[in-house]
Amino acid sequence: MFHSAHYAGEALCPKFRNGEAWKKVFGPVLIYLNSSSLGAPLISLWEDAKLQMFTEVLAWPYSWPASPDYPTAEERGNVTGRLVVLDRIVSTSVLPARFAFIGLAAPGEAGSWQMESKGYQFWTQADDDGYFTIRNIRTGDYNIYGWVPGILGNYKEEGIISIEPGSILDLGELIYKPPRDGPTIWEIGIPDRAAAEFFVPDPNPKYINRLFINHPERYHQYGLWERYSELYPNNDLVYTVGVSDWRKDWFFAHVCRIQSDGSLQPTTWQVKFQVNEIKAGVYKLRLALAAASVAALQVRFNDPNVEKPLFDTMQVGRDNAIARHGIHGLYFLFNVDVPSSWLRGGENILFLTQRKASSIFCGVMYDYLRLEEPPAQEEEGGSGSSKQ
Repeated sequence: MFHSAHYAGEALCPKFRNGEAWKKVFGPVLIYLNSSSLGAPLISLWEDAKLQMFTEVLAWPYSWPASPDYPTAEERGNVTGRLVVLDRIVSTSVLPARFAFIGLAAPGEAGSWQMESKGYQFWTQADDDGYFTIRNIRTGDYNIYGWVPGILGNYKEEGIISIEPGSILDLGELIYKPPRDGPTIWEIGIPDRAAAEFFVPDPNPKYINRLFINHPERYHQYGLWERYSELYPNNDLVYTVGVSDWRKDWFFAHVCRIQSDGSLQPTTWQVKFQVNEIKAGVYKLRLALAAASVAALQVRFNDPNVEKPLFDTMQVGRDNAIARHGIHGLYFLFNVDVPSSWLRGGENILFLTQRKASSIFCGVMYDYLRLEEPPAQEEEGGSGSSKQ
């Protein structure tokens, strides 16, 4: 299971070719057996186990493994710094990357750490002012990556971070400039790489897991994908900006419709919104996916029947989050150019078609959607739809 495609798909399986040598340490592994006095509440066993977990975390890396493949604390290095965010549409000055997740992983593109499993990764969470420290890092060359709750996109600092035994690297202030062209016209969701803020239905009573009744992680229930067809038996979801509430009106997973004969039908969601005046230039649609499983998402504006969509993700994702009762899998960000000719003054409609219907689990979970105005003339840069 350490290198299985079972939960997240083949993308996370390492590839070995041409006699490539490879080894990796998993462990040590602790199996903790505890006990309590007769009649004590069962929760006391859980609380005791958590205390032991904190003890083990403080003791890591252990000093007792006698293997050259398991370096001691003295043979590892540390990195410290501060991450800030610069989004000039939001603020002309930098803002702290509050509670950002910061990590070191093998050199690659922004976001590549998600699929990297050959080497070691070392992560931490910054404080509310963006300061972070990553301790006990194995020697080697890394890139520094991250993402910020509430901020769109993948962070990566250019340049190699080289860790040597006993090194303490202060990276100073690092600046993340998230994707942004122009002011926000509308947005749906929270950019946190999960779909938990959207509407998660009650489970079918036949499948109910009582552990997750009145639980904040209510999505841990079997068969929730079937509820979409029950809630929308004939027509698909329609969301009206300024009227609808994504917590109640945006289903947590864009899946197929199950027909009465058991066949599957692709589904098209609508987002209705107003644009009072169309500006010259290129608008930008940000489509962030929290999960995708053998899906393909098409984007059209104002005409659902136009043969060639403005944008098509093509087949994306095999992370199984829908089937495994999760709320996020691998993160995808699509930045879609929207020429002004696709929009009109007044009411507009965005059509999102999930066109794959080979399985009840085909679909996506949205993380966040945002439509932006064209950039100001002096801020214009390169254009073109892209994927991160």
